[in-house]
Amino acid sequence: VQLQASGGGLVQAGGSLRLSCAVSRSIFYFGTVGWYRQAPGKQREFVARITPDGSANYADSVKGRFTISTDNADNRMNLQMNSLKPEDTAVYYCNGRRGLVDVWGQGTQVTVSS
Repeated sequence: VQLQASGGGLVQAGGSLRLSCAVSRSIFYFGTVGWYRQAPGKQREFVARITPDGSANYADSVKGRFTISTDNADNRMNLQMNSLKPEDTAVYYCNGRRGLVDVWGQGTQVTVSS
């Protein structure tokens, strides 16, 4: 199983970006799919997660600004990021979790300028 993230880039504070993650097989293969991020010098942290039936949860730092969704027919998950802040700058990784096994995408850079 492979995950391929895309959609990162450079944006000004207050702007928006949409990340996408293509999954090489059905989203339903995983119990949950989600996004994590890692800023320079920091540990990777949870951003958002969703189950195939649409139940989502978010880190407090992004709640109300980010929205995670899946396109089950196209085997994709997306992260709509609005009202971006400089502290959102990080490499964003998509993740699929099946039982105790995590599968990671390659990461996409998001840079928010002040």
